[in-house]
Amino acid sequence: MRLNRAPRSSWLVLAASLLVCFSVWHWAETILVPANTLAAESKGVPIGNNSDLYPRWLGARELLLHRRDPYSAEVTRDIQIGFYGRPLDPTKPTEPRAQESFVYPLYVVFLMAPTITLPFSTVADVSRWLLLIAIAVSVPLWTYAVGLRLRTPYLASAMVLAVSSYPAVLEFHMQNLSALVALLLALAVASLVRGWLIFSGLLLALATVKPDTTTPVILWLLVWATGGKERRRLIWGFGGSMAILMASAQALSPGWIGRFLTAVREYPGYGTDPSILQVLFPQIIANLMLAALVAYLLVTCWRWRRATADSARFGWTLALVTTTTLVAIPKLSAYNQVLLIPPLLVLLAQRGAIRSMGLMQRALAKAAFAGQGWQWATAVIISLLSLLISGQRIRAAELVPVYTLLAMPPLTLLAVVFATFSRQRQSESYSSASKNP
Repeated sequence: MRLNRAPRSSWLVLAASLLVCFSVWHWAETILVPANTLAAESKGVPIGNNSDLYPRWLGARELLLHRRDPYSAEVTRDIQIGFYGRPLDPTKPTEPRAQESFVYPLYVVFLMAPTITLPFSTVADVSRWLLLIAIAVSVPLWTYAVGLRLRTPYLASAMVLAVSSYPAVLEFHMQNLSALVALLLALAVASLVRGWLIFSGLLLALATVKPDTTTPVILWLLVWATGGKERRRLIWGFGGSMAILMASAQALSPGWIGRFLTAVREYPGYGTDPSILQVLFPQIIANLMLAALVAYLLVTCWRWRRATADSARFGWTLALVTTTTLVAIPKLSAYNQVLLIPPLLVLLAQRGAIRSMGLMQRALAKAAFAGQGWQWATAVIISLLSLLISGQRIRAAELVPVYTLLAMPPLTLLAVVFATFSRQRQSESYSSASKNP
């Protein structure tokens, strides 16, 4: 019997993706990172380990080994010494705005517990590679969850391209937990599609260690769980796991919830950014757009709550929730854009349906992919030119690949909104036609 082999073109795609991967990381390590370091030094910005993992790791170590409160001012000062190389002086207006305090649910220490006896340099070196692996592994999970079936070379290409994105570069250098919680969400949704609802609820509970980026997805899935009696296992799995996490944290440090909420209330004063909408539009218009967007999101989630987990509607809603999260949260850091993986995969999986929609839907879907393609293409060009042009001259183009970074979430959101609106209109037309033949 003759085996069904992948066509040669698929292997060429994989080879091209490897070229892109090499080029992106060559651009990042030899051009972008040195230029950013020089810029920080020239401005007098204090430089320590600059790892977003450090506040979580040090807070966990101080609590578990020395019984110190990770939310205390003393631990915050110790975090700043490691992150910036020295404590911040609040009387100096030139000091960095971010205090880098422990602003996380206390049960994040359970994730950090296996690492607290190791030197942080070792923890950071291992974590940076684990986070890249997490981004890569999330791709096949998301493809399964949204119903996209790819040949092995194409799937491998998608995984390579995912770790060739600027968010992946940022995760590697900053060790934020965005890649980890994105993996937890991907595994949770894939488990949900598989029918493992209690396990999915457990994974969603663990994902709340980074609540600002995961809460919208979790809330939507809990709403989805109300759409059928058999789905309640997801609610029980999530609720039971959250109860265990919070009770365990309470036993470890009584009264932590109040201290955590105090830290959260103080955080906007030093640790938040404007949302993408607020950057692109005046305050009033941004607020009106956000209100309209949230209203549309709520209506869509409620209308499609009965959709099965393996349906196109489920995938579209997932894409709508993740893209809305990215444009609405008061954080511009690109590492959160690992959440663009599921909506881009949904657009790819539903490319046949999009072709049957209007010109606007097709154009916006292409624009979303073009924005990401710009980053890869320009990184390849700059990397090749760096072999011919001196370092000082090539650094003038250091930021060209990230020119589309801010536009990616709103472009993808518009593509998803127009597509979901078109689907809802089609459904209403079919429903009306069936009632009035």
